[in-house]
Amino acid sequence: MALRESGEDYLEAILMLHRAHGVVRSVDIADQLGVTKASVSKAMSMLEERGYVEMAKRDVRLTEKGLARAEHVLEQHLFFRDLLSAAGVDPHVAAEEACHMEHCLSDDSFNKLRAYIEHVER
Repeated sequence: MALRESGEDYLEAILMLHRAHGVVRSVDIADQLGVTKASVSKAMSMLEERGYVEMAKRDVRLTEKGLARAEHVLEQHLFFRDLLSAAGVDPHVAAEEACHMEHCLSDDSFNKLRAYIEHVER
């Protein structure tokens, strides 16, 4: 079963929090995403069931599978944010819209678009 946009957002948030603080707690995820602790609990159960995260007491850890997916989503987010910013979009708007764009393309389309942009920039 494919991971939905919200699941990818959780993985991306966990990765960003881990990079910033080392330890990730459910309350940190709730604060980062602006959701309730109950929503985080439900999402973590689903992500753990699918093998993306491991729960260790209060800490949330990405599995190898979760880390790979989170890094991919973050890579797409940064690509679209930077592309929109380079086109003159307000940085706040670029970050917000990149959050939506990172979920709507297939991996194949994203890779081809990235390769095309890199080719044009050379």
